[in-house]
Amino acid sequence: MASLNVGNLGEYLREQRRNAQLSLRQLADAAGVSNPYLSQIERGLRKPSAEVLQQVAKALRISAETLYVRAGILDEKERDELETRAVILADPSINERQKQVLLQIYESFRKENGFETSSYADEEAESYADVDTENPETADGPRTADGSDAGPKQTPPS
Repeated sequence: MASLNVGNLGEYLREQRRNAQLSLRQLADAAGVSNPYLSQIERGLRKPSAEVLQQVAKALRISAETLYVRAGILDEKERDELETRAVILADPSINERQKQVLLQIYESFRKENGFETSSYADEEAESYADVDTENPETADGPRTADGSDAGPKQTPPS
């Protein structure tokens, strides 16, 4: 993990806050941190935690991973991988099973191309290990040929 580059982070936060047309006090309130603390972060005097950076990112409506990279908490490659995962997980047009399968495929391609997976990716893969991609009948119910939901499971009348 790289050392924190708080000067660069502070300048970036100030720029983002101004672009969002927020005062220091407004951003501090929205992020749930004190006004003096946020001021110290912007001036490069404080090293914020990942949690504080996440709150500030949410208030600014920017990627927390971008702030992590600026702060030296996360490197650029890890950020790209996390953002790819986030986009897949946030897509409302596909169901949870399809998201899980896509993430598994993504990881297999990364491994095939010689990229190591992050510990986050390994944890995600383990949580999806019980997904049966061979059997279209899952706990969610039957699937059509393209993998979409076919509706609730039907039990034959007795």
